[in-house]
Amino acid sequence: MNARTNARAALRPGLAASLLLAVLTVAGGAPARAGGAEPWPVSGKLYGEPDQNRPEDTAASDKADDVSGIACATDSGFPRVCLVADDESQGAQIVILRDGALRAGSFIRLIDAAHEGVPLELDAEGVAYADGAFYVIGSHGRPRRAAGKPEAGTVARAEATRQLFRIRFDPAAVDPETGVLKGNPEITGTRALARLIREDPVLKPFHDRPLEEGGVTVEGVAVRDGQLHAGFRGPVLEGGDAVVISVPLTNLFEGEPSPAQVSRIALGRDTTGQARGVRDLVAVPEGFLILAGPMLDPKGDGVEAGDYAVYRWNGTDAPVQALALDGYGRKVKPEALLPLDRTTERQRALVLFDGPKEGAPRVVEIPLR
Repeated sequence: MNARTNARAALRPGLAASLLLAVLTVAGGAPARAGGAEPWPVSGKLYGEPDQNRPEDTAASDKADDVSGIACATDSGFPRVCLVADDESQGAQIVILRDGALRAGSFIRLIDAAHEGVPLELDAEGVAYADGAFYVIGSHGRPRRAAGKPEAGTVARAEATRQLFRIRFDPAAVDPETGVLKGNPEITGTRALARLIREDPVLKPFHDRPLEEGGVTVEGVAVRDGQLHAGFRGPVLEGGDAVVISVPLTNLFEGEPSPAQVSRIALGRDTTGQARGVRDLVAVPEGFLILAGPMLDPKGDGVEAGDYAVYRWNGTDAPVQALALDGYGRKVKPEALLPLDRTTERQRALVLFDGPKEGAPRVVEIPLR
């Protein structure tokens, strides 16, 4: 028996035990763990940070490496017309999603703000779709104070991101091969959510504080039944609860006075014991899927298996952890979740990441029971 055969023989018991454990874990109702599927390829170019000298020239932008949100105009079948956000860009980009690949298309500019000639980021952190419209949300956060730099720049950067956009266009006006949009979208912006955050008794103490100090940072958005739901990476409240704020769309876009509701939800802890916040929020028939991760990135930017997880939440009761995500590498942080298709037992979904170029989309399977 040669060395290779010996190695295979030695591995068999451990492999068998691992497979048995995986089967028993899923069958027993405990959270499953994501597998290691290969990333889907992205053709074209997903745009990230604009060129400081030519911010109006989208083609001159860097390739995206901070993908932060995705949503599609349909939730079944392929191809789909979708919208992707990168948090260093000044807008969002149309993407054609096929089963196994993405094609980057037209860029939709949402802001053109600058401070002292330097383009400001929208810091878009989430994308949702409902009833014929996409919604793109800024983080509503305050960047960390830069040593030696005027406070005016920090204020300008914070104001640039305290916005929510509604974007309407006919998906049939998008070329299914190239992702190019014919005509112009209808874009409506609002700062009403920033005011509600600033006035809410739970969130008010964290307004205008940087994330490093537990400040407000929105990273997920979902729309269902006429309500917008924004999930916060920070703050994580005393006791370890994350926060979701729910507001009628008529309040945000039409100025109708209606109350906001703040939900406190426990999303467990990462491998260092840090309580998780919301990294993405997605509407599904039963309620929501929540992509959860630590509020603060660990020293060294390591991402261990189990630091990030997917939860099922009906919008009322405590969320239930459904899937613990693998660690995909240093600085590879799960940031966006997109449902693909489902059976009665499992939801197939795409996870996109902050860190690798163009999001490195990977498929995971989320147990539904």
